[in-house]
Amino acid sequence: MEVIKDLPEVFEEFAEQRKNSFLTVKELKDKGIPIVGAYCTYFPQEIAMAMGAATVGLCSTSDETIPVAERDLPKNLCPLIKSSYGFAITDKCPFFYFSDVVVGETTCDGKKKMYEYMAEFKDVFLMELPNSQREEGLKLWKSEIIRFKEYLEKKFDVEITEDQIRDAIKVNNAGRRSLKRLYEVMKHDPAPIKGQDLFKVLYGSTFKFDRKAIPAEVDALVDKIEKEYAEGIMQEEKPRILVTGCPVGGATEKVIKAIEDNGGIVVTYENCTGAKSIDKLVDEDNPDVYDALARRYLNIGCSVMTPNPNRLELMGRLIDEYQVDGVVEVLLQACHTYSVESKGIHDFVNEKKGIPYISVETDYSQADIGQLNTRIAAFIEML
Repeated sequence: MEVIKDLPEVFEEFAEQRKNSFLTVKELKDKGIPIVGAYCTYFPQEIAMAMGAATVGLCSTSDETIPVAERDLPKNLCPLIKSSYGFAITDKCPFFYFSDVVVGETTCDGKKKMYEYMAEFKDVFLMELPNSQREEGLKLWKSEIIRFKEYLEKKFDVEITEDQIRDAIKVNNAGRRSLKRLYEVMKHDPAPIKGQDLFKVLYGSTFKFDRKAIPAEVDALVDKIEKEYAEGIMQEEKPRILVTGCPVGGATEKVIKAIEDNGGIVVTYENCTGAKSIDKLVDEDNPDVYDALARRYLNIGCSVMTPNPNRLELMGRLIDEYQVDGVVEVLLQACHTYSVESKGIHDFVNEKKGIPYISVETDYSQADIGQLNTRIAAFIEML
């Protein structure tokens, strides 16, 4: 087996994966491979993968294009929505530019209306996401997955078979298993690596177009981390933090940095880029492939669901398994679902799990870094 590079070098390669993939997406496009872009963890990747398409998460984590977006959208709107729309309308996101279709989802009111404007200059397929995880919602979500499959077949003049979908499920499940094995190294106490480095791999892996290559790369990395840990290479003993709340990445990585610059270590992420998108596998033994996909994706514990017991179930497990000392919730300004649900998270963490909780409201600017450092330093000092 190929000898893996030093850990810092590997972490930086994953950190640069998104930027490096800008060239890869053009190469795929030049070869005639369909590109399907999306913004959300609820996007059923396997349907697009089954027809040989490349799937990619679209640009939405920088304040670079927000001023342009605010010409059309309200200033008091979630920065993730404004950033998404700004990158789209300015064509500053290569992934968006080369995408043949953008898959949207009715997660929140702001995104729903934003997709209407986006559809004026890009092919947008909007999936009707139920707002509950009851059987009625499951039926709707299954029908939406089938409708998406039929849309792709018609748009690209292809047939997507159930066998092809099953193959895609196996590929993605293998990637999820390896990434889960990676973030489970943080169960060690003291932690073997920094939470910032863990995040680089989790986030960077989402921009790897060759999904089949992920398990080997990540497994080799995990083996290297475990080997060094056994040799005594590890982090100092520090308060162990779980990060939850709105999607983290790009501009909001300032919260991770603030935690680790002020004496804490992030041992687990409940957010979309962390455990939320990896924890559950698609049931490969379910004879109904669309039911299997619908159940797996609909069970994601996002704050758009009401009620939302799956988020609490996952968070409770992570707090116990990772010996978490405190929870930091990231709230994006004007993200109503996560902001309203934060009371329930606060009560769950404080009363059910008996550990401290803090929420930090932020946006994509860097203007609040001093305030973040002050608040988070005080929180960690209390631990």
